[in-house]
Amino acid sequence: MSVKIRLQRHGKKGKPFFHIVVADARAKRDGKFIEKLGTYNPVTNPAIIELNVDSAVKWLNNGAQPTDTARAILSYKGVLYKKHLLGGVAKGAFDEAEAEKRFNTWLEGKEQQVLGKKDGLKKAKEDAKKAALEAEAKVNQARVDAAAKLEADAKAAEEAKIAEEKAAANAEAAEKSAVENVAETLGNVAAAVSGAVDAVKETVAEVTEKIADAVAPKKDAEGDEAKA
Repeated sequence: MSVKIRLQRHGKKGKPFFHIVVADARAKRDGKFIEKLGTYNPVTNPAIIELNVDSAVKWLNNGAQPTDTARAILSYKGVLYKKHLLGGVAKGAFDEAEAEKRFNTWLEGKEQQVLGKKDGLKKAKEDAKKAALEAEAKVNQARVDAAAKLEADAKAAEEAKIAEEKAAANAEAAEKSAVENVAETLGNVAAAVSGAVDAVKETVAEVTEKIADAVAPKKDAEGDEAKA
């Protein structure tokens, strides 16, 4: 019987979740399986993989063939490396304790890589959040500046309108005052002319009266002479 190590899909649409299983190669992908080796969640970053390394090594030694994706996961979790180490033990290159020591050293290095990736992702997320906050602050400041400019422009326009109205009122008042001054001046001139005319009339009357007074005695004398 041909046996494969492959993924069996679970989870909702858009949120896949896989079981890592040992199954008959003739079985359907999501059908019956012989043994469940672990789980694989690709949605998270980095992906979360839970795997029974010893069982996976046992099945590989028994001839199970992993699919390409399953092989990548086994390699990532150190299954292929541990299989290689156990091969060295079988050949007498080193004992099981040394193999276990080497594998644990490899696991520590792998763990450091994963932690480094998590720290990098965390820092990238924080930097992105900081950049977004800075961008938002700039946008808000731009809005505040724009609002302040609009308010200043409106205030300046209102002040200009008030100044224009005040200037117009002052001009109207000045024009009215000038007209009143001219009218007053004309009135004074008319009064002066009228007074002068009256004075002339009075003078003429006085002169006429004096002339009449002077002429009257002479006529009386001439009349008396004529009677004699």
